[in-house]
Amino acid sequence: MTVLTQPTQLTKYIRITGDRNAKFVEFDFAIQDPTLFVELVLPQQAFQHFCEINQVIEMNEEQKAWNDAQEDKWRYGEEPDVLNPIAQQALMQTNKHIFNVENPVSE
Repeated sequence: MTVLTQPTQLTKYIRITGDRNAKFVEFDFAIQDPTLFVELVLPQQAFQHFCEINQVIEMNEEQKAWNDAQEDKWRYGEEPDVLNPIAQQALMQTNKHIFNVENPVSE
């Protein structure tokens, strides 16, 4: 006998990276893990529809800070604290909340 279960509802995140009111909306889209995202561009009406059917939520400030710090790391080849102490502090706070760890993982 096969038991069917309901699929788990995954959280879907967006972060608008361009002008919210522009003809085309530039945004990041992530599923379940806000640190793993794709960059997308859609016309305004299609963006609204996309958000509705995917039941998205906007990334919070901590998630945005984490992504910004990681982008700086890749862009400049340095850990965020070297570039911006505030970003490093946000990174540590985000680790505590998102990943349930006390300190960021060193590479």
